[in-house]
This record gives sequence, C-alpha cells and structure tokens, in this order.
Amino acid sequence: MEKPFDYWQDHSETFLIMANLWDKRKTVEKPDGYGKKTGDCGDTVAIYLGIKNGVINAINYELQGCMNTNACCNALATLAEGKMVEQSWEITPKDIIDFLETLPIDHHHCAELTVGTFYLALVEWSAGKGNK
Repeated sequence: MEKPFDYWQDHSETFLIMANLWDKRKTVEKPDGYGKKTGDCGDTVAIYLGIKNGVINAINYELQGCMNTNACCNALATLAEGKMVEQSWEITPKDIIDFLETLPIDHHHCAELTVGTFYLALVEWSAGKGNK
C-alpha cells in the first residue's frame, strides 16, 4: 500500500517556505509594471513590479488562489529580484518548478500562470514608462 502524502514531511523545505510566505502579497499603488491573469483553474494572480535603472528591485502580488500558486509567486520573486529586465524574460515555469522541488505535477499550471502574469507585467513596463 502506498503511503499517503504528508504535506509537512513530503514537501521540500523550499516549497514549504515559499508556500507560507505572505510578506510580498500586497497591492502596490503605482507599480512600474503590472499584469493580471486568471488561469483555467480559477486562480487569479496580479503582479506588481518595481524597476529602477532596468533592474527589478521589487515584486509584489495579489492572489486569489491556492497555496501552490502562492509558492510559485514567491519563487518568482526570489528568482527575479535583482535581475536586469532583459535577463528576467528567461525565467520559465520549469525554473519555478525546479526551484520549489516538490510542486505537485497536477499544479504545474500554477507555475505557468505565475510566469505568464509576470510576462504581462514586463510587457506593460516595456511598452510604457520603462522605456520612455
């Protein structure tokens, strides 16, 4: 008989930390870049970028969704903050999945939603105030 999944024992430490962080989860009034997207699962993510001199110095987000998507949003912030905008386009859902180590396969769409929303925020920055 297969052992049932134990959330606290079977997830990686990285996943557990990212899933339970809430300090980046807030609205930003005047972000440098903004994107919002709803996934097929019904989760909605809004991402707010702080960018100075072409460097992402802050990522905040709002989320209506599951803990797996919360983990993905925090993983994105960890991977993208401090990078040049041009470098951040290279972040993929696989990078988030690999970083978290134990994101369940049936929740890989959470990483896709997070990165897709991030790309929308980058596009808004690129098309607007970021390149003026």
